[in-house]
Amino acid sequence: MIGIVVPVYYEDENIENLLNEIEGKIKNSKKVFIVYDVDEDPTVPVVFNLIDSYSFEIKLVKNKYGRGVAKAIKTGLEISDTDAVLVIMADLFDDLSIVDRMYEMIKNGYDIVCGSRYMKGGKQIGGPLIKKTISRLAGLSLYYLTAIPTHDITNSFKMYNKSFLNQIRIESDGGFEIGMEICVKAFVMGRKIGEIPSIWRDRTKGKSKFKILKWLPKYLKCYFYAFRKFLK
Repeated sequence: MIGIVVPVYYEDENIENLLNEIEGKIKNSKKVFIVYDVDEDPTVPVVFNLIDSYSFEIKLVKNKYGRGVAKAIKTGLEISDTDAVLVIMADLFDDLSIVDRMYEMIKNGYDIVCGSRYMKGGKQIGGPLIKKTISRLAGLSLYYLTAIPTHDITNSFKMYNKSFLNQIRIESDGGFEIGMEICVKAFVMGRKIGEIPSIWRDRTKGKSKFKILKWLPKYLKCYFYAFRKFLK
């Protein structure tokens, strides 16, 4: 079964569309964990009213580490009781039609499977130019400099083997760098990482939660961690 972790913060305009996409595009058995920061988030009552409308189980989970997307993702990764865990955003950035293929790779021995915008067949549509440029530069430079087996290290759209997650300590407390942290730690440990071409589309509703200047130092810390493999 796939555990799907969705961190939310005022995503009431998007959440029903996301749940419909999960229902329609992911065929494997699944359980969805909607992780929210504050009780007054309007996403919560929307999910509560929809909770019995789908063929899969939906759980509302309050972020146990305090506010912030990294803490919400960490909460979801820890609470998931499935053999694989996928992180997706509520704003429909990513093409969920590849999720079943990601799960097949996990079942075939991969510890992490990355949705990749920057490999052949992948694509990024929209989004701020500076964010796209930094993300692409980070992903491709690490791929070529370290041979980490993904072109898109910064993408949050990753599936993890739960047994692998239980073996590492997640330190991220800021934002979406949590996926990068887990991936570079897996690389340094010599774990099996794969990728699948992914199409990313900028959000059409709501406001982006990405804070590039605030989180950049945390991304850089993860970036340089990948080189530890060559210092052993």
